[in-house]
Amino acid sequence: MTEKINSRFKNNNIKKVFIGLFSGVICGLFGTGGGMILVPSFIYLLKIEPKKARATSLLCMLSMVIASSIFYYKNNYIKWDSGLLCAIGGIFGGYVGAKILKRVPDYILKIIFVIFILYYSYRMLFL
Repeated sequence: MTEKINSRFKNNNIKKVFIGLFSGVICGLFGTGGGMILVPSFIYLLKIEPKKARATSLLCMLSMVIASSIFYYKNNYIKWDSGLLCAIGGIFGGYVGAKILKRVPDYILKIIFVIFILYYSYRMLFL
């Protein structure tokens, strides 16, 4: 029985590493935090409750963003004036979003997330 538990634990850890690897590659390629990969993976593959999945993804994204930013900095890809001003807004927006997260039901968050992804997918493809 302990072997079965240990095997399941190891498989779960391997799954977590691959989720992180995949979202890290996406982060490096597209300059995203990887939340589009992490949150659904946490919810559907690792069975983490949605609000905890969103919070956990932020911790993961922080490390990916730092690693990618070092590369972008070394290659002079960062537009500092835009980045710093957006970061200031992002600090306040992140705080407000985290406060709102406590009050919004998970199914509403799913609907908003899907609409957001569909809208920007359409814009990227056709506009």
